[in-house]
Amino acid sequence: MKNRRKFGKEYKAKVAIEALKGQRTANEIAQEFDIHVNQVNEWKKHLVEGASTLFNGVQENSQAAYESERERLYSQIGKLQVEVDWLKRACYLRNGK
Repeated sequence: MKNRRKFGKEYKAKVAIEALKGQRTANEIAQEFDIHVNQVNEWKKHLVEGASTLFNGVQENSQAAYESERERLYSQIGKLQVEVDWLKRACYLRNGK
């Protein structure tokens, strides 16, 4: 039984772009990259279908990342404030007695 090969997203994009250029046939591209012609056509199809989401998702993703980072930092500030308050109280109790 032959093990399945796994391809990275950069490799898939390279093959799909070659197919999209239209300078060579899918068979020629498949031979060059040592993959099946159906795989070339599938990756090309995925590239064409996903192209519309490449530009509109950038702003949405960056906004979501911003909000996530903001929440994480506010949480960290809260934890540090609790620590400072606890240390102040511990210091006061220790010096007050």
